[in-house]
Amino acid sequence: DAKLAADGSNPSLSSYQRKKYVWKLVYIHVLGYEVDFGHAEVLALVRSKKYNEKSVGYVALSLLLRGSDPVMVTIVSAMKKDLTMAPATSGKKKKGVIKNDAVQCLALCSLANISGLELIQAMHVEVQHVLVSKTSTEQVKKKSALCLLRLTRTSPNLLSGREFAPHIGQLLQDKHLGVLTSLMSLLNGLASQHAVDYESLIPHVVHILSLLVMKKQCAREYLYYRTPSPWLQIKLLKFLQLYPNAVEGHDIGMEASGYVSQLINV
Repeated sequence: DAKLAADGSNPSLSSYQRKKYVWKLVYIHVLGYEVDFGHAEVLALVRSKKYNEKSVGYVALSLLLRGSDPVMVTIVSAMKKDLTMAPATSGKKKKGVIKNDAVQCLALCSLANISGLELIQAMHVEVQHVLVSKTSTEQVKKKSALCLLRLTRTSPNLLSGREFAPHIGQLLQDKHLGVLTSLMSLLNGLASQHAVDYESLIPHVVHILSLLVMKKQCAREYLYYRTPSPWLQIKLLKFLQLYPNAVEGHDIGMEASGYVSQLINV
């Protein structure tokens, strides 16, 4: 019999064999059968330094394990390490080197899918740091905003609105419409639970809406039948609908105030 490593995985397996066996476990799960074995091999792939192994590990982790599983305690440190990877400073790409933002996205997607109160408590601070970090890429910011939304739905009192609102205000100044769309999904989820804490963000939201509708400032890839990012517009208006009587009380300009009030009342 082969000797097992400290984490229970079989060190005699090659990279190809371990990935193949884990994909077979995923297939068994997809067929509807319960898979309560082979978890050690999944964790071994997640801890790997190779992206092709790590990606397989995170997919299997999201499908086969839940946050309440005892084995998840052993993987928290690896997920934190992947989530908080320092951004690459060199522009040169080396063969075999993992792109940091790709690994961060893997960890964020898995965390959102697995959830679980204990895992949320252990990881939510790192997710917030990644979201507000100036070094995070647009892709990571989008994933982290949606991941944090998922975590707050499971644990509604996870964030202090009064402390977190200024960070969102800074993020709402981002020029990337994809980041803004994901961020507005998070903001709508938070404001629907604690509307008063996020009322100070109304001017930021109105400013973005006026840029889209009045000035037509929109990247070409976000135009839909000549309409600037309609999905973002809907999210912006959905947020403003939470404050039907508050828009007039903010210094957003007479023209913008009348326009927004008209749209909200439609």
